[in-house]
Amino acid sequence: MRYISTRGQAPALNFEDVLLAGLATDGGLYVPENLPRFTQEEIASWAGLPYHELAFRVMRPFVSGSIPDADFKKILEETYGVFSHNAIAPLRQLNGNEWVMELFHGPTLAFKDFALQLLGRLLDYVLQKRGERVVIVGATSGDTGSAAIEGCKHCENVDIFILHPHNRVSEVQRRQMTTIFGDNIHNIAIEGNFDDCQEMVKASFADQGFLKGTRLVAVNSINWARIMAQIVYYFHAALQLGGPARSVSFSVPTGNFGDIFAGYLARNMGLPINQLIVATNRNDILHRFMSGNQYVKETLHATLSPSMDIMVSSNFERLLFDLHGRNGAAIAGLMDSFRQGGGFSVEPERWTEARKLFDSLAVDDEQTCETIAEVFAQSGELLDPHTAIGVRAARECRRSLDIPMVTLGTAHPVKFPEAVKKAGVGKALELPAHLSDLFERDERCTVLPNDLKAVQAFVSQHGNRGKPL
Repeated sequence: MRYISTRGQAPALNFEDVLLAGLATDGGLYVPENLPRFTQEEIASWAGLPYHELAFRVMRPFVSGSIPDADFKKILEETYGVFSHNAIAPLRQLNGNEWVMELFHGPTLAFKDFALQLLGRLLDYVLQKRGERVVIVGATSGDTGSAAIEGCKHCENVDIFILHPHNRVSEVQRRQMTTIFGDNIHNIAIEGNFDDCQEMVKASFADQGFLKGTRLVAVNSINWARIMAQIVYYFHAALQLGGPARSVSFSVPTGNFGDIFAGYLARNMGLPINQLIVATNRNDILHRFMSGNQYVKETLHATLSPSMDIMVSSNFERLLFDLHGRNGAAIAGLMDSFRQGGGFSVEPERWTEARKLFDSLAVDDEQTCETIAEVFAQSGELLDPHTAIGVRAARECRRSLDIPMVTLGTAHPVKFPEAVKKAGVGKALELPAHLSDLFERDERCTVLPNDLKAVQAFVSQHGNRGKPL
């Protein structure tokens, strides 16, 4: 399997190199040169498989030529062996043909564990084989950081630096990052917003001289391995609900477009998906594109669903690449115009093509709380604010009541007590046993100004397990 850049000017790479590269040298994102496609008979034969075995069948083509089957199977068994629910991604029924797929049974109670538990093990495997050491610099709006630290904390050949916006993540999210200690773990609170953090990561990838020869690796959803792992649970849900003999629709809470792009890929790989709904909050750049062909950067607003408090959706470029016939030069031009002018529209026929599959909805905080309360009253299920946005969008945008609708349950409600409290739900929120003492644990975090040079100096000084790079 070879991977190419969405901007067309970077060399094609194999899976190992893409795993370590993250962002392409031309600033683009890597995608498979050719997407594997499964027959309906093949997909049907996977019904009833344990999650790790299903994951092997779905992801095997993507690592072909880089990881032997036996090694990959072992990595996947270990990855999903740390989840607390035997079904790994169980489905909960809200009503007759409406479901929530719970993706929060991993160590950090968020869907990011599906990809980052795998990414940490893949990095360890590849770096050990190559005798290399790397630095991870990642940005998080809440959940990616803790999942990345949890997934990579045991990696012998990795130093990890996670940037989060100071005072703009929930307390549980922050503590899940700042209470894990290790010589190779560094939490940085940036005096800015998530997009500032993300821009610093992108700038650091573009010019890695501050690392003095050490390679920088991405754990954000720009890393192809993240997307690859997320494809699996679309197949998992469909197989539980009668697929591939019947179509399934999905509503996906998303800010960076990575999780829903995985669903788009699952459909292109042969899974019958009728509809994909982009569910977002007040920071609605994706909804404005899907509903009106306007991809325009606007002011960032703090909301009750902080993991989606994002102005620019980094993975959206991957969809644009397909919509433009995989023309890298066209994408490079679009991204240049976006950077210079803050927005763009695409040709009407390309936008119309996207609308054949995608719908969208932006949900504000008041509507989010209404949905949390409504679903709890109807079914006894308590939703986190991101999942509530997904359910609201599913109910308002659904094209057919005959087709099962699955909302991706992206996080455990205990991570967002403020939203649950504002929704007026009286249910007590308790942390799972492995996190029961989270609020008593010591924290370690460095607050830095919104300044790229200050961050890069900190990374250079503290890399290599506390020794300057």
